[in-house]
Amino acid sequence: MNWYELLLLGALSGGVWFWLDSLKAREIGVQAARNACGEEGLQFLDETVVGQSLKLLRDDDGVLRLQRVFAFEYSDTGNNRCFGSVTLLGHRVEMLYIRPHLYVVPSAHETLH
Repeated sequence: MNWYELLLLGALSGGVWFWLDSLKAREIGVQAARNACGEEGLQFLDETVVGQSLKLLRDDDGVLRLQRVFAFEYSDTGNNRCFGSVTLLGHRVEMLYIRPHLYVVPSAHETLH
């Protein structure tokens, strides 16, 4: 085996590892978003998350890990789509964001047209 074949084999192995690691992180993101929506009484739409960003960061122990941010959609009424995100550092959920809602309740003497 020459150096080019070893380099190609290493690159392919790294690519397969990255792909499998990304699938695992995506599953963790889906589960975190599903659980958060369930706890808040929201509907988790499309049952999936979409990758938004990827970067290398150090965790609390100083170890380099991949930080992935996934976006997802949810609904509070069933007639709308709201956006949330879940941030993972390695395979640990660091932050989950669901936009706060502002509900405007008309007063009793106000009429709606």
